[in-house]
Amino acid sequence: MVCESTTVGALGLKMAMRAHVFQHVSFEGLGSIAGWLTAAGWTISGTRFYDDPTRPKLDEVDFLVVMGGPMSVNDEARRPWLAQEKRFIRQAIEGGKPVLGICLGAQLIARALGARVYPNREKEIGWFPVQGVASARGELFQFPEAMEVFHWHGETFDLPPGAVHLARSEGCENQAFQLGRSVIGLQFHLETTPEGARELVENCREELRPARFVQTETEILASGGEKYRAINGVMARVLAYLCG
Repeated sequence: MVCESTTVGALGLKMAMRAHVFQHVSFEGLGSIAGWLTAAGWTISGTRFYDDPTRPKLDEVDFLVVMGGPMSVNDEARRPWLAQEKRFIRQAIEGGKPVLGICLGAQLIARALGARVYPNREKEIGWFPVQGVASARGELFQFPEAMEVFHWHGETFDLPPGAVHLARSEGCENQAFQLGRSVIGLQFHLETTPEGARELVENCREELRPARFVQTETEILASGGEKYRAINGVMARVLAYLCG
């Protein structure tokens, strides 16, 4: 079911639904999410914390998307806006709004709800498989039994209280979770496009040190369009689920 792109206001007038994006660095944008939201008729606004940490009023947001970034959720001493961001995320969740967190965004959701975020035993950078965690609960989002996805992370999180485990990998146990019907956190990147992968490599190539789950720059950028279409397709399913 695709998101309804309008809602009815107090005067009976239809208003476009509003997606707001928390972006932490200029080179980690919406990727394929932007096209999906635009096609579904959503208006898109954003807070760019690297430029201006001003956040909207909560009642101005119908769907919150929290993107990735190279910082840690625990860096509040250097980035005081992180505390305000986590507070906003918690309020959005408590208000029943759909919230999607990607990589750092998933870690921010976890921390906002009281879970630990800490260095993972392995860095995962590049294309590696994740496995969906089977559940008998039909209302939960279901990932494929196995799929290759794009990663770029060094930290992980404990599952927030009440969250359901959705995916794992050999290098990282908690790859995805769901809370209620309207919150999903993804440690990996389903929104990545070829342009987005190049941006990450160009801005973060110092992290590409040899390790078990770290690919080389050449390996990362050699992936063809089929891989991107596959992950972007699953991203579209996640978006439709959250807004259905």
